[in-house]
Amino acid sequence: MSYQDILYSVDHRIATITLNRPDKLNAWTAVMEREVREAMDAAAADDGVRAIVLTGAGRGFCAGADMDLLKGLDPSDITATTWTKPFDVNQRLDYQTRYGFYPAIPKPVIGMLNGATAGIGLVHALYCDIRFAADNAVFTTAFSRRGLIAEHGLSWMLPRIVGHANAMDLLLSARKVLAPEAQAMGLVNKVFAPEALSAATYAYARDLVDNVSPRSMAVIKRQQYDAPFQTLAENTRQANAEMARSFESEDFREGVAHFMEKRAAQFTGR
Repeated sequence: MSYQDILYSVDHRIATITLNRPDKLNAWTAVMEREVREAMDAAAADDGVRAIVLTGAGRGFCAGADMDLLKGLDPSDITATTWTKPFDVNQRLDYQTRYGFYPAIPKPVIGMLNGATAGIGLVHALYCDIRFAADNAVFTTAFSRRGLIAEHGLSWMLPRIVGHANAMDLLLSARKVLAPEAQAMGLVNKVFAPEALSAATYAYARDLVDNVSPRSMAVIKRQQYDAPFQTLAENTRQANAEMARSFESEDFREGVAHFMEKRAAQFTGR
């Protein structure tokens, strides 16, 4: 499939989705929205993909919405439902929203944040499961400085990642946060020199696809994103049921076998 505003490739069972408007710091467009969703769906459905990396071309990850397009925005575009997919009874409704679909992807999504990450760009970064950043990356919610509000579930996701106090600070002030501070508050997992970011990110992704059960990753990811809606008892009952199913899986048998035989794992995801 050909794309206009993104690039898509698969190598070593890792799908890479690259926001590709480098002259605009990958400012978000309606075309980019549709293409990112299509690429995420393609990666999720591809048995040859076990992890996904989302990044930006050039000096930035995503500097937010394209302001030239935002000036002519029809308010009805925000609440329109024409972009939604048919309801999936196998997925939690909470994760079938316009941008909040990442938790429903049964594969780890790693955000490789190579530069400016602002507004809607930060929304997408936060919906990634893991975030690695260049040490010169800058982050901002941006919304309050544009007369806007915390959009697309940001007021739900952000405090769960950085805590209530930090979320209030970032949302109210919309101040710029440098990568070291972002790491200290848990906004990103790790920070690397710009020239080392790609190698470190893909080394991590290759470790996942080579040495970790894709079945385990899918179940663990679902457990993590179900947990905010569960009591401790509900979470424990779910874990007990999933553990019983794990004992019956091929990946469990392979997990024991490769450890005992001291060889590389050959997980199938079944």
